[in-house]
Amino acid sequence: MRYADGGGLTAERRAAREGLRLEAGERFARGDRTSDIAKDLRVSELSVERWRHDWREGGMAGLKSKGPAKLPKLSDERFARLEEELAKGPAAHGWEDQRWTLERVRTVIGRQFQISCSIAGVWRLLHRHGWSWQSPARRALERDEQAVELWKKDVWPQVEGPRRRSGPTSSSRTRPGSR
Repeated sequence: MRYADGGGLTAERRAAREGLRLEAGERFARGDRTSDIAKDLRVSELSVERWRHDWREGGMAGLKSKGPAKLPKLSDERFARLEEELAKGPAAHGWEDQRWTLERVRTVIGRQFQISCSIAGVWRLLHRHGWSWQSPARRALERDEQAVELWKKDVWPQVEGPRRRSGPTSSSRTRPGSR
């Protein structure tokens, strides 16, 4: 099960699943059948078979929870340091323009923390901490808003042409009474 914050199972759900596996382990020791265990624990037979394999390989310890599936690459403390670096701006890190791209953030993470991660991993990390993508508005410095508004009002209607009418007097593909 996945959650909006990017994690997997909560600690409580992980503990509950571990309890099911340990109960299955006790039943493996008694020699119970896979189908009976799956039915009683309300899980799939495939899961019970996987657990049985882990039990054969490592005993009851093999059924214990191994923790979250994937820990974040940066702890909250390290992410706070990353935010401080990002607040300095791209120019402080050697880029000429003032745009942060995922590739640039990835480079800063690599330089600061000696961690390699994918572009998608950078996106998930930023998103998990409340960051969103921004698209800068690209407007020419020479843009004259008043001239643009005048053009829209005076020139555009002539370029666009007249609009087609709709209503009872307009023509259409099907005319009433023409059968």
